Amino acid sequence: MFLLNGQRLNPDTSFIVDGVNYPPQWLRVSTLAEKEALGITEVADPVRPDDRFYWVTENQDGTITSTPKDLASLKATWTSWVDEAAWSLLNKTDYMDFRHTSDPTYTPPAVWVTWRAAIRTEAKTAKAAIAAATDIPTLQTAIAVLWTPDPDAAAKGVQ
Repeated sequence: MFLLNGQRLNPDTSFIVDGVNYPPQWLRVSTLAEKEALGITEVADPVRPDDRFYWVTENQDGTITSTPKDLASLKATWTSWVDEAAWSLLNKTDYMDFRHTSDPTYTPPAVWVTWRAAIRTEAKTAKAAIAAATDIPTLQTAIAVLWTPDPDAAAKGVQ
């Protein structure tokens, strides 16, 4: 990011210094010495907080102001996300449970029964971690769910 007199400069926008109009792209094509001669400094862009968890404002001076979003609302949103993700994973094999209910002679493959139980356990564990989260960083850790790949994943080339 480029700064002039404490104000951020957009690399693709013209700007004026001491009455001289500099065209768009000048910051991209000029040398470091040319920029320094005008008092333009280049600093690293600040790390932007995750917009899913923070209200973020980029200030004119290039700094970032962030305010955490309401934790209770975030917990509700992410709990729903876990439910939806688990449902999406399990939905394609629900017929196994339904078929077993209507046809007692049918036994679902053990590998699929085990996988379905693992998904339910992972969802339950994630939802408990979300409920226990006391701040944004612990919530972010809680939602990092690593779902067990389904038994056909290796055949599909998915790990």
